[in-house]
Amino acid sequence: MNPDPRTADTVVPAEPAADDPRERALGGVYAFTAYLLWGFLPLYFLALAPTGPWEVVAWRILLSLAFCAVLLTVTRAWRKLWAILRNRRLVLWTVLAGGLIYVNWQVFLIATLTGHVIETSLGYFINPIFTVLLGVLILRERLRITQWVALGIAGVAVGVIIVGYGTFPWIALSLACSFALYGLVKKRIGPSVDAVSGLTLESLWLAPVAVAQLIAVAATAGITLGTLGPWHTTLLLLAGVMTATPLLFFAAGARRAPLTLIGLLQFVAPILQFITGAWLLGEPMPLERWIGFALVWVALTVLTIDSLSARGARSPAKPR
Repeated sequence: MNPDPRTADTVVPAEPAADDPRERALGGVYAFTAYLLWGFLPLYFLALAPTGPWEVVAWRILLSLAFCAVLLTVTRAWRKLWAILRNRRLVLWTVLAGGLIYVNWQVFLIATLTGHVIETSLGYFINPIFTVLLGVLILRERLRITQWVALGIAGVAVGVIIVGYGTFPWIALSLACSFALYGLVKKRIGPSVDAVSGLTLESLWLAPVAVAQLIAVAATAGITLGTLGPWHTTLLLLAGVMTATPLLFFAAGARRAPLTLIGLLQFVAPILQFITGAWLLGEPMPLERWIGFALVWVALTVLTIDSLSARGARSPAKPR
């Protein structure tokens, strides 16, 4: 996904949700727009064929860096970036975030361009479950019984896919793990690093990797940018915009919308990716995969109901 950063438990709004109902509604529209864009990203990347995943990711990194530099200039936000660079702890966190999002982007592109869009959707479906698991393993959080039930069902689902379908879902697990860890890093950073500055630094640290990949691609398959006509060139040059735009919409939505709404909207992207893979691209969905997905959806339902119930129990009763 690509999501740049996108789940209920991994997102910390930069400021509390506004009390104004219009602001909350606007936040929901912003967040929905972000997830909608992320959901259709596979179609955009498929339109870049025959450009390979290694070249696409390299341009995505470099063009995201250029786009963010323009945004920082237009919004006169360079001071925020310099302030972050003076904080060694924040710099190290952004380096780690960059590495994790690189893994996520590269796996997502390899999967999308090799006919595994359905498995990418599985990865983002199980991402919230991985987030809960990280809470236990790293943050030492105590889970409620229903959360343990959801984790158990998800484990069975992965087992069904491995045994019944005959393949280890490395794409889905890599995407879920890398993005859950990325969300954990972003949670550690908190509001100290805004969306544009964060993406700028993450892209900056990855720029040498992107250059190395372009050199390797040039020496093997050959660079496609500018060689396949103006339409393809334009689409490829939009990689930076396509990366940053949903992230900025999400950041605007997360500041305004309640966290519960953000959590419910997070399923928009994998649903659209699933529809893209299964119906638009005709990827195979044998019975074993349907059973595995169905179990994942049951686990997510349990997790969502538990989350809504817990938030309702914590909310103080309003005076009448």
